[in-house]
Amino acid sequence: MSTPYSRRDFVSDSATLAFGAMIVPRAVLGGPGYRAPSTKLNIACVGIGGMGMSNMSQMLTENIVAVCDVDFAYVERSLESRLKPRTGEPTPENVQLGQAYRNAKQYTDFREMLDKQKDIDAVLIATPDHLHATIALAAMSLGKHVYVQKPLAYSVHEVRLLQKAALANPKLATQMGNQGHSMEGSHRITEIINSGVLGKIREVHVWTDRPVRYWAQGIPRPRAATAPTNPPNPRPQWNMGTVDNAVRAAMAANDSSMPPGLNWDLYLGPAPEIAYHPAYHPFAWRGWLDFGVGSLGDMGAHLIDQPFTSLGLTYPTSIAASSSPWGGGAQNPATYPLATMVQYDFPKVGKRDALKLYWYDGGLMPPRPEMLPDEVPMNNPGSDGGGGVFVGEKGIMFYETYGNKPRIFPEAIAKKAEQVPVTIPRITVSHEQNWIQAAKGEAQSSSPFSQASPLTETMLLGMAALRAGQGRKVNYDSDAMKFTNAPDANQYLTRVYRKGWEL
Repeated sequence: MSTPYSRRDFVSDSATLAFGAMIVPRAVLGGPGYRAPSTKLNIACVGIGGMGMSNMSQMLTENIVAVCDVDFAYVERSLESRLKPRTGEPTPENVQLGQAYRNAKQYTDFREMLDKQKDIDAVLIATPDHLHATIALAAMSLGKHVYVQKPLAYSVHEVRLLQKAALANPKLATQMGNQGHSMEGSHRITEIINSGVLGKIREVHVWTDRPVRYWAQGIPRPRAATAPTNPPNPRPQWNMGTVDNAVRAAMAANDSSMPPGLNWDLYLGPAPEIAYHPAYHPFAWRGWLDFGVGSLGDMGAHLIDQPFTSLGLTYPTSIAASSSPWGGGAQNPATYPLATMVQYDFPKVGKRDALKLYWYDGGLMPPRPEMLPDEVPMNNPGSDGGGGVFVGEKGIMFYETYGNKPRIFPEAIAKKAEQVPVTIPRITVSHEQNWIQAAKGEAQSSSPFSQASPLTETMLLGMAALRAGQGRKVNYDSDAMKFTNAPDANQYLTRVYRKGWEL
């Protein structure tokens, strides 16, 4: 590594995290330097070119003391779009965001930031998925509260490390960035499911149109352009090989020179050492196995969350997945498939029967439920292309992303659902402000790692099952964290780390 700050200076092995002394902020410990919980937190923000900037804009009640990113030129462009919108004047919030950004100390390496900036109380982490656990574990080992964008981590192994660290440091406020968990729709869904008006839930179907309209998947890896050995075929057969070659040619023709100021080595972090290409950064990283966990990792936290919470789900006992082709081929895939289906089997727990949960992405949809009237669309007009449906013995309930706009059929059951009382206390602030309140000891965080870890693990198990083979049923032992009937697939529960970045 080019920096003198070793990741190992901040993240000890999992045993140390589990059994080491609890490190808590001075605001909790008291004594010299004590600050009352009602005072402002000193927050550091890591990864602020995209969603991190939106998260940061919700934290301006506090002191933004540090910002960290590997590509500040991209951050500046993102901020510029807020401060100089195409129409009208910038909002007061965005003006305040710009001031907070300018006043904060800037870092490229999060390790240097954590080493030098001793006044940090809490850290926002909104980098690509592959760096979430690395940075969060480093911050938690130093007693920092952490807000981590979804998905919580890149692999099941990393989820377990974060879960363990949170258990070892219960005074730290943790939050995953699945903001729907703090919203009205998700709470109302839980109340309706718990009331029993839909009858026993037999199955749940969840879908999203991602990555369609957002980023590419099912495409090969960029490679350097080479001189053709044969003259071009004037009448090529437009099969998938021809399409892949056309995509490669287009990527090869794309300017792939390193953008000024981008620290590509730090961007890679634990990922394999590959050459920079604009197909990876910014934003499109989600579809690449090196950096993201595809549509399920992106949207599962917003869509599987509602059945997971309302039905009290824990870990699936078996998973089977199928998909369209992997980008670059199944033997050494570069990008996730364009469309995927996953079946999860959850065991009977207490009064809740065993049930199946189905995931669909890439624009795939489940079969129409019989209780849905013919004239009613499954997706509400104007919805963002994602949703879910609980299929009960007496009725069905649809919802949109984040748990928004629950719809119940048939009408008689919908009328009964209207009478279900409100029993869950509502969160009246943003998801980020809820975390800030928790860090100050004024509230409980809505989606702490204890809640977010099993949900994230379930999402990631879907992708691991797909790596195991098309349609192959893999049985999962959550206590042992392994596939019992597919030992060859256990490699997909973690990743191969680049030297110096091991977890």
